[in-house]
Amino acid sequence: MKNFLRIFLITSLVFGISVKSNSAEKIEYLTTDWSFKGLFGKFDRGALQRGYQVYTEVCSSCHSMKYLSYRNLAEKGGPEFSIAEAKAIAASFEVTDGPNDDGEMFTRPGKLSDKFVMPYDNVKAAQAANGGAYPPDMSVLVKARGGGVDYIYSLLQGYEDPPVGMSLDDGVYYNKYMYGNKIKMANQLSDGLVEYGDGTTASIEQMSKDVTTFLMWAAEPHLESRHQMGFKAIVYLIILTILVYFSMKKIWSRIETEV
Repeated sequence: MKNFLRIFLITSLVFGISVKSNSAEKIEYLTTDWSFKGLFGKFDRGALQRGYQVYTEVCSSCHSMKYLSYRNLAEKGGPEFSIAEAKAIAASFEVTDGPNDDGEMFTRPGKLSDKFVMPYDNVKAAQAANGGAYPPDMSVLVKARGGGVDYIYSLLQGYEDPPVGMSLDDGVYYNKYMYGNKIKMANQLSDGLVEYGDGTTASIEQMSKDVTTFLMWAAEPHLESRHQMGFKAIVYLIILTILVYFSMKKIWSRIETEV
């Protein structure tokens, strides 16, 4: 009995220390009022268009979005650029195509059906240009990272000077929201870095929110239709429950009368 109690106490102590350690390491991410959260959540069209601008002017030089096509920019539920605007965006990029009749590859302006242009020809080229690190594809990045949108939003604003005593290798930066606090991507955002066409002030916080909103849409483009379907299903279930309830009351009232 004594041995059992001793083992129980030791196990409890170790478990308690482990839980305390894990809770101490938990990071509280920055939060903001995401328009797409909740049952009735919808994407802010202005934020999506601004987010695409931030991606194009800041992120696309290193990060790909290989699962998106330029036609997606004009689809309902997304940034909803006009067809003419989406065509102009696609045409502003050069796409490698071919082979032609001579068996040679050639470049042409992009079309709506084209995927987003990749910043590098292959993984090795990407690693060589980034000190051995491979910039992850951003198409579903929000879903691939623990913490989701709050993590991405926080990471973009989490660059600080390293704590006293911490040494960083060349090309490595301190970010308090990064796993391990070390990241090879330098701080890419600064106030006024881009000039929004709608006049919105391009602060670091605003750009972080806009590009994260765009990445959320890229990872879950049917979010709005899913929310609408969920709402309809709830209304249907409520009506069905009411009908079943009154049907049950009517049936049981007959049985009680017969008895």
